[in-house]
Amino acid sequence: MREVLIQGAEVVVTMDGTRRELKGADVLIRGGVIAAVGEGLTSKGQVVSAKGCVVTPGLINTHHHLYQTLTRAVPGGQDALLFGWLKTLYPIWAQMGPEEIHVSALTGLAELALSGCTLSSDHLYLYPNGARLDDTIAAADDIGLRFHPTRGAMSIGESAGGLPPDSLVEREAAILEDCIRVIDAHHDPRAGAMVRVGVAPCSPFSVSRELMRDAALLARDKGVMLHTHLAENDEDIAYSLHHFGCRPGQYAEDLGWTGADVWHAHCVKLSSEEIALFARSLTGVAHCPCSNCRLGSGIAPVRAMRDAGVKVALGVDGSASNDAGNLIGEARQAMLLQRVQNGADAMSVREALEIATLGGAQVLGRSDLGSLQPGKRADLAIWDVSGLEAAGAWDPVAALLLAGPTRVKHLFVEGRQVVAEGQITTLDLPRVIERHNTLARKLAR
Repeated sequence: MREVLIQGAEVVVTMDGTRRELKGADVLIRGGVIAAVGEGLTSKGQVVSAKGCVVTPGLINTHHHLYQTLTRAVPGGQDALLFGWLKTLYPIWAQMGPEEIHVSALTGLAELALSGCTLSSDHLYLYPNGARLDDTIAAADDIGLRFHPTRGAMSIGESAGGLPPDSLVEREAAILEDCIRVIDAHHDPRAGAMVRVGVAPCSPFSVSRELMRDAALLARDKGVMLHTHLAENDEDIAYSLHHFGCRPGQYAEDLGWTGADVWHAHCVKLSSEEIALFARSLTGVAHCPCSNCRLGSGIAPVRAMRDAGVKVALGVDGSASNDAGNLIGEARQAMLLQRVQNGADAMSVREALEIATLGGAQVLGRSDLGSLQPGKRADLAIWDVSGLEAAGAWDPVAALLLAGPTRVKHLFVEGRQVVAEGQITTLDLPRVIERHNTLARKLAR
């Protein structure tokens, strides 16, 4: 059985039950699983020096739209609010097809990997010109990241009073049929799964009440998780009050969209009553701080959520609204925003790292991930704190968010090395970037 020994780390951040940080420790990986964590470990397998490095659990991204890496910094959407931003980009996205979906996912996942991410979700809610969720799953397999794609959907087009053009919406019966197809083809419920599939109507303003309810019933019948956008900004709240006669949290609860198998993206505008509902029902939240800043949506009440017992994780969101996909940077931004809103002692570096690792595992129902302990899957990030960014740092763990680096030295997923010496090992990345840029220029014409 293949072994890898991560040897002599400056600090190993375990995120175990007591949040131990072990100086000068090693991590032994055997068969894709963490076999031991401690000092003086030995192995006849591959030995990777972690001298001058901090080792953390792999970061977990719980909200993304990978296809959007092809539409970064689009002029018409740079300064728009959410709804105007969507209207600018929908016609561009309608030109995409299977190759665009696959290549954009390769690029987005590579960017995440270099920022310490070992597991990413993806919310793909449009399928133009024959594109399928399978195109993104193939990309994750190519690069070797753990993946939780969600079969998104839009069914209410402009002619029916919705935001998206009619060319991007689908029949609701076809949506449910394809949800069943991708779950049956790709979902793996076992511990250590590399792929799990979720069901994810885009948002309450782009699908019908009936589809929201039917999607929840289907997901529970299949034993998969549910995901959507909720309470993202003031426009979102106003839409819910006008069209549904209630706030988003109540709408979600009425349709079966609360529970331990549900996580919602953004939740910037949750009320205290909605926060209590999410805590009581064990509903998770994907906090996307950079996107919320970029679109002027506001600062999500993460401190209040965490204090109430809500499960909170991080998401980079789509690159068209971030516009980057750097997950360690997202953790820093989450920490800074809570300090802006609530004071400098509102969130520590270590709490932000916990949200980025263990928090993601909890939101996605992955008890096999999120910490460096014997028996957990071997997903870990190794950060070199001996270089320029962290020079002079007294606390190397705090340096990860307060100073840097923002790019991993090594990354392991299921014990397989995906990043070595700061370079992706599983892809010809320059070739992928070249193809990605060619496709982006084609869309821009």
